[in-house]
Amino acid sequence: MDSQIISLIISWTVSLIAGGAGGTIVGALVKNRNLSPMLNTVLGAVGGGLGGKVLPMLIPAIGSLVGGTDSLVGTGGLSAIVGALLPLIVGFFKKPAVAA
Repeated sequence: MDSQIISLIISWTVSLIAGGAGGTIVGALVKNRNLSPMLNTVLGAVGGGLGGKVLPMLIPAIGSLVGGTDSLVGTGGLSAIVGALLPLIVGFFKKPAVAA
Protein backbone atom coordinates (compact mmCIF):
# COMPACT_ATOMS: atom_id res chain seq x y z
CA MET A 1 0.00 0.00 0.00
CA ASP A 2 1.02 3.55 -0.55
CA SER A 3 2.33 5.33 2.56
CA GLN A 4 -0.05 8.22 1.94
CA ILE A 5 -3.06 5.86 2.14
CA ILE A 6 -1.74 4.29 5.33
CA SER A 7 -1.25 7.75 6.83
CA LEU A 8 -4.82 8.69 5.92
CA ILE A 9 -6.20 5.50 7.48
CA ILE A 10 -4.24 6.10 10.68
CA SER A 11 -5.40 9.70 10.85
CA TRP A 12 -9.07 8.75 10.41
CA THR A 13 -8.69 6.00 13.01
CA VAL A 14 -7.22 8.46 15.52
CA SER A 15 -10.09 10.88 14.82
CA LEU A 16 -12.77 8.22 15.33
CA ILE A 17 -11.21 6.79 18.49
CA ALA A 18 -10.54 10.22 20.04
CA GLY A 19 -14.08 11.37 19.24
CA GLY A 20 -15.58 8.19 20.69
CA ALA A 21 -13.51 8.64 23.84
CA GLY A 22 -14.63 12.26 24.14
CA GLY A 23 -18.28 11.28 23.78
CA THR A 24 -17.93 8.49 26.33
CA ILE A 25 -16.23 10.74 28.89
CA VAL A 26 -18.81 13.49 28.54
CA GLY A 27 -21.62 10.94 28.83
CA ALA A 28 -20.14 9.68 32.08
CA LEU A 29 -19.69 13.21 33.48
CA VAL A 30 -23.06 14.71 32.54
CA LYS A 31 -25.66 12.45 34.11
CA ASN A 32 -28.78 14.62 33.76
CA ARG A 33 -28.50 14.89 29.97
CA ASN A 34 -26.92 11.50 29.43
CA LEU A 35 -27.81 9.46 26.38
CA SER A 36 -27.11 5.73 26.37
CA PRO A 37 -23.40 4.83 26.63
CA MET A 38 -23.46 3.36 23.13
CA LEU A 39 -25.12 6.45 21.65
CA ASN A 40 -22.60 8.72 23.41
CA THR A 41 -19.75 6.74 21.91
CA VAL A 42 -21.25 6.62 18.41
CA LEU A 43 -22.10 10.33 18.41
CA GLY A 44 -18.63 11.07 19.74
CA ALA A 45 -17.01 9.02 16.96
CA VAL A 46 -19.14 10.77 14.32
CA GLY A 47 -18.33 14.17 15.81
CA GLY A 48 -14.67 13.25 16.08
CA GLY A 49 -14.49 12.08 12.49
CA LEU A 50 -16.23 15.16 11.18
CA GLY A 51 -14.56 17.57 13.57
CA GLY A 52 -11.07 16.21 13.20
CA LYS A 53 -11.00 15.77 9.45
CA VAL A 54 -13.73 17.87 7.82
CA LEU A 55 -13.77 20.96 10.06
CA PRO A 56 -10.12 21.91 9.36
CA MET A 57 -10.82 21.64 5.63
CA LEU A 58 -13.87 23.91 5.89
CA ILE A 59 -12.29 26.43 8.24
CA PRO A 60 -8.59 26.82 7.41
CA ALA A 61 -7.90 28.80 10.60
CA ILE A 62 -8.79 25.73 12.69
CA GLY A 63 -6.62 23.57 10.47
CA SER A 64 -3.60 25.79 10.99
CA LEU A 65 -4.34 26.03 14.73
CA VAL A 66 -4.16 22.25 15.22
CA GLY A 67 -1.21 21.79 12.89
CA GLY A 68 -3.05 20.77 9.75
CA THR A 69 -4.77 17.51 8.95
CA ASP A 70 -1.46 15.60 9.07
CA SER A 71 -0.81 16.28 12.77
CA LEU A 72 -2.10 13.32 14.76
CA VAL A 73 -1.93 15.14 18.09
CA GLY A 74 -3.83 18.18 16.82
CA THR A 75 -6.34 16.07 14.93
CA GLY A 76 -6.85 13.82 17.94
CA GLY A 77 -7.34 16.76 20.29
CA LEU A 78 -9.80 18.50 18.00
CA SER A 79 -11.63 15.21 17.42
CA ALA A 80 -11.94 14.61 21.16
CA ILE A 81 -13.33 18.10 21.72
CA VAL A 82 -15.87 17.91 18.90
CA GLY A 83 -16.64 14.31 19.85
CA ALA A 84 -17.47 15.50 23.35
CA LEU A 85 -19.58 18.42 22.12
CA LEU A 86 -21.87 16.45 19.81
CA PRO A 87 -23.41 14.23 22.55
CA LEU A 88 -23.77 17.33 24.74
CA ILE A 89 -25.65 19.16 22.00
CA VAL A 90 -27.91 16.19 21.27
CA GLY A 91 -28.43 15.62 25.01
CA PHE A 92 -29.44 19.25 25.42
CA PHE A 93 -32.40 18.68 23.10
CA LYS A 94 -33.37 15.45 24.86
CA LYS A 95 -36.19 15.80 27.34
CA PRO A 96 -34.94 15.19 30.87
CA ALA A 97 -36.23 12.07 32.62
CA VAL A 98 -39.10 12.72 34.99
CA ALA A 99 -38.46 11.47 38.51
CA ALA A 100 -41.18 9.13 39.69
